[in-house]
Amino acid sequence: MRHPRPRTHRIRAAALFLTALLSAGGIAAPATAAPPPAASAEGLAPTPPMGFNNWNSTHCRAEFNEDMVKGIADLFVSRGLKDAGYRYVNLDDCWALPQRDADGKLVPDPARFPHGIAAVADYVHAKGLKLGIYTSAGTKTCDGAGFPGALGHEESDARQFADWGVDYLKYDNCNNQGVDARQRYRTMRDALRATGRPIVYSICEWGENKPWEWASDVGQLWRTTGDISDNWGSMLSILKQNLPLAPYAGPGHWNDPDMLEVGNGGMTDTEYRSHFSLWAVMAAPLLIGTDLRTASPATLDILGNKEVIAVDQDPLGRQGSVVSSAGGRWVVAKEMADGSRAVALFNESGTAQRVATSAAAVGLPRAPGYSQRDLWQHRDANTAGTIAATVPAHGTVLLRVSADGHWAEHPPAVELGLTEAPFVERGTPATLTTTVTDLGRTPAREVSAALTGPAGWSVRALSPATAAGLPGGASLRTRWRVTAPPGTPVGSYAFSLRVRYRSPAGERVTNELPVTVSVVLAPPAGSSYLSDLPWLSAVSGWGPVERDTSNGEDAAGDGSPLTVGSTVYAKGLGVHAASEVAYYAGRHCSKVTAQVGVDDEKGAKGSVAFEIWADGVKAASTGVLTNADPARPLTAEVTGAQVVRLVVTDGGDGVDSDHADWADARLSC
Repeated sequence: MRHPRPRTHRIRAAALFLTALLSAGGIAAPATAAPPPAASAEGLAPTPPMGFNNWNSTHCRAEFNEDMVKGIADLFVSRGLKDAGYRYVNLDDCWALPQRDADGKLVPDPARFPHGIAAVADYVHAKGLKLGIYTSAGTKTCDGAGFPGALGHEESDARQFADWGVDYLKYDNCNNQGVDARQRYRTMRDALRATGRPIVYSICEWGENKPWEWASDVGQLWRTTGDISDNWGSMLSILKQNLPLAPYAGPGHWNDPDMLEVGNGGMTDTEYRSHFSLWAVMAAPLLIGTDLRTASPATLDILGNKEVIAVDQDPLGRQGSVVSSAGGRWVVAKEMADGSRAVALFNESGTAQRVATSAAAVGLPRAPGYSQRDLWQHRDANTAGTIAATVPAHGTVLLRVSADGHWAEHPPAVELGLTEAPFVERGTPATLTTTVTDLGRTPAREVSAALTGPAGWSVRALSPATAAGLPGGASLRTRWRVTAPPGTPVGSYAFSLRVRYRSPAGERVTNELPVTVSVVLAPPAGSSYLSDLPWLSAVSGWGPVERDTSNGEDAAGDGSPLTVGSTVYAKGLGVHAASEVAYYAGRHCSKVTAQVGVDDEKGAKGSVAFEIWADGVKAASTGVLTNADPARPLTAEVTGAQVVRLVVTDGGDGVDSDHADWADARLSC
């Protein structure tokens, strides 16, 4: 993958170069003595740090300056973010001049920070907030302009930071000259402790040396992955890399899957809610990466959700663990200090899916009933033990479930769903079946369901849409005839399933499930190239999915001829992991075939795995392929499937140059 942010261009030199530089006096050898006792790190970051970092929204542009930083501090207070728990206002790269002064000291850029860093720290502190700063454990920082790094200047730089009133240091990994990571990061740890000032220490070496295995006595948090980017594929890849590291997290030592992208525009609000929910359930640092001066109300609602933040900030300090993940239906559960469980029901796929688990599976004890609170809907319910929801594509339902004995005070949890995928073949009425299921220990009474669609559509119930009552475990199933207006274009249309019912105590409850109904064309008979057919949805980690060219990572049409193992293919799909392309098969088709592999255009880089899914069943897969592998034939039997999905994962090592080709991909119907 081409990295658009300079920070990810990592410059490394051989150990011989380092030796020569040391002998020439260019870099002072790091100290090897035991850490000085002056400032203990004990008590720092008992919960994951929360705050702001400018990089994701401003990079090194001129708008990153003193006025912006002060403005962010003001907004923390005025928009309620300080009250929600956000404390750190952190400067990233480009705050300094490219050269140190005659005494070897760092010099703040006078154009960006005319009053200096100490004055900014004073302003931030006066708001009851804290200031963070950035440098690199190398000779220069990560930006291409080459600002001074701290390698060989650890004690002097740490003293400057402390004297300025800095409360947080992000210590990057660029231009590290091959010095052992543990040595570099411990040297700065010792320098920070020697200042006597409590400074949260964020280790940013991208997970290259598995810091989770050695850094718990070095810093308070460590990056577990490469840099995040504002797209679905990047967020998903980082999530999957960070989830298995749950055993290493705890108070004062946190896995850091990088900053938040919420609000930066590359994902939908549904995807941003998933991003925020999953970072919270993973006990990740919550560092806002969007410019709050231009943040939308929806962005502020996500970032300011105190109930979700409470999951992240729970004092027990457990990172959520994966309970299940079959078919992209993820259940991640986090033990909380009060004995409850935060449960994320996450749908990775591009179509709505039912995601389900149980109180026992997430670690709760047996009980007559359970209280369940939806942390986005801010609504309580009781459940007999089933924890389930129909989750929209790329969505997350975040619940807090407890065996607290107060379950009977809440109305029953009612699950809304569809029994089949909502497709309407153009020109033909369709029948959809909705379900309303009482998951609670108490009955739902006076139940009524209504399915509504856009103006001009006909929606008619073919079976009862009401019930006098639903005991626990019972369902109301309603068949609906759905007809699109004549000439309706192929595409997606917003419907809503709304259900009303009463609790035993008489409380009126309304639940709503957004439903996307797709108007589709029946696939043509015979064998067709998939690049010639319309897709239902298409998601690519970088850039759009391309037809008959490789993925160029940026705008549509910027790819090259599909080339795998020096063989050029005229037809196919070019994607970048993580990706998913979904097609309507309508139970008319029997087989998908393709020649798959990593495109030649990135040289030796890239590792991916190809999968073909027939509805919710994996029908074929390749395992991990690299650029060294020739194109591999892949065939999947898809008879009876409504939807066929072509999925490419990152091979488990992050999304770096993962250009994947579905060459000669065909659908037989």
